[in-house]
Amino acid sequence: MAEKKEPLIIIVSAPSGSGKTTIVNNLLGKMENITKSISCTTRKPREDEKDGEDYIFIPKEEFIQKAENGAFLEWEKNFDEYYGTSRDQVEEALAKGEDIILSIDVKGARSLKKHYPESISVFIMPPSAEELEARLRKRNTDREQQVSMRLKESKQEVEAVDEYDYLVVNEDIDKSVDELKSIIEEEKKRRKALG
Repeated sequence: MAEKKEPLIIIVSAPSGSGKTTIVNNLLGKMENITKSISCTTRKPREDEKDGEDYIFIPKEEFIQKAENGAFLEWEKNFDEYYGTSRDQVEEALAKGEDIILSIDVKGARSLKKHYPESISVFIMPPSAEELEARLRKRNTDREQQVSMRLKESKQEVEAVDEYDYLVVNEDIDKSVDELKSIIEEEKKRRKALG
């Protein structure tokens, strides 16, 4: 008889510009049986973003209707745009026995922990506030007002680091990917041992 393994829910949060998306995407190439939750948003795609791959881009009216019908495990409004985690996506992955990684902000992580208290949470920290600001400005995708708001928001998010199970300081992308991979593997071993 094949052993039944419980899929893991991995919540990853980080201040905007910390490299979270790059780390998660690189991790997916190194691990099997893991899928990424793709957030829904009402904002317009950036130049390099693909619908259904980076985000699921939907009109505001549709998003609001879905939110009212309970289609999201968590959702919020940021910079006048909506973002949410699809309940169906997460439940489908779990039903298939796949681990799922969710890249969401601190408020979203709190909501997810209420739905799935057995999930593990990882906070990715930039090496310094100065480095974070430099990365945000280098991205060149936001107006100055948005950069200032993101920096203010980042400071508040960093204050929530103690709510997370693990911390990864992203000084080097490859090392951070390996660290996140190790966290997931160790967590799986620990849970298997607990049986």
